[in-house]
Amino acid sequence: MKIKKYKIVIFSGNRAEYGLLKPIIRVIKDSRYFEYYLVISGAHLDKNFGNTINEIKNDGFKVHNELKIIKNKETNLSTPLAISEVVEKYSKTLFKIKPDMAIVYADRFEGFGALVASTQMNIKTVHIEGGDLTEGGALDDSIRHAMSKLAHLHFTTNHQASKRLKIMGEESWRIKTVGFPAIDLINDGDYAKFNDLKKFLKIDFDNPIILFTQHSVTTEFEKSRFQINESLIALKKLLKENINVIITYPNNDTGGILIIKEIEKFKKLNKNFKNLVVVSSLGRKRYHGILALSKCKKFRIACVGNSSSGIKETPVFKCPTVNIGSRQDSRLRAENVIDTDYDHRKIYKACKKALYNKNFLSICAKSKNPYGGKNIANKIHDHLLNFLKLNRNILRKNNTIKFKWIFV
Repeated sequence: MKIKKYKIVIFSGNRAEYGLLKPIIRVIKDSRYFEYYLVISGAHLDKNFGNTINEIKNDGFKVHNELKIIKNKETNLSTPLAISEVVEKYSKTLFKIKPDMAIVYADRFEGFGALVASTQMNIKTVHIEGGDLTEGGALDDSIRHAMSKLAHLHFTTNHQASKRLKIMGEESWRIKTVGFPAIDLINDGDYAKFNDLKKFLKIDFDNPIILFTQHSVTTEFEKSRFQINESLIALKKLLKENINVIITYPNNDTGGILIIKEIEKFKKLNKNFKNLVVVSSLGRKRYHGILALSKCKKFRIACVGNSSSGIKETPVFKCPTVNIGSRQDSRLRAENVIDTDYDHRKIYKACKKALYNKNFLSICAKSKNPYGGKNIANKIHDHLLNFLKLNRNILRKNNTIKFKWIFV
């Protein structure tokens, strides 16, 4: 008997979310129940941010559609125009494919545009990583919660997030707590090994390593130059102490280009330091490979900056993290995180603690990962299949928050 194959469209507009989507894409691609369509947009297609579409293709995935969007102005006009462009282009793509279901990840503006398109076309839409909190001024919460209210089904990374969605009025049957998808790749050891890192980075691994990524804060992007320079002053001091500093470019939020320009100036001024590496993107495998070195006592690694990866991915590796500024405020975190302000003295001090403080390193080694889970992609696969087989009207959402009006 011929098995019915459901068409599932997966959207990715950013390097970070692709790394989290990869295990899900892999399971759906290999499933006998699904026919997958991968649609790529945003920074994946931008040479300024590493052309990370190549990473996707190198992983063996077919990219069915590339939706290039124009976002080259460092003003608050650029993001809404980019969202509108995603809505328009993705809608046309969905109209051609006519999928049974669409999948969107997290809280990026590109994903928001994609989710608006699919839900307004009455396509069953899955939102992954809803219900989280990041009250750090990056507009993440506003976008994430708006996406949750539009989406029809939710896969969350932790129980707190699931409870938050229920409080927001989402029906319980629509919510599944599955864990953090990237853990599947980490548990499989799917990351770059030492020999690859040694050949690529060309640094002395006997010395400590700072893995640095700092994004702009959307609601205060005009401060991006000051914020990155405070970090760079601290990094310069660490370079002088023979500490390896690996800097990756930020994402393509407004203010990102300003940060890149300052990083490139820093690179030029400090070109004589053999322990400085600047890359537009390490790729998910090398990024995780560096973090994985922290599991070996021979190496000293610290993840520094304001990326969510420093909060969500480092606990699996027991890797110390220095979180700079407000971007990740209220994000659920383990005990391996040191929070500090945009002050080069405090950043330097926090980095030294993350690399050398025995008490803190002991805490990191024992810290528990709040984004746990195993076989997460397989769980998502099975839930997707069950949802698609449901007879109930998934598209019709009922808010569970009810009021009894009393007129006085």
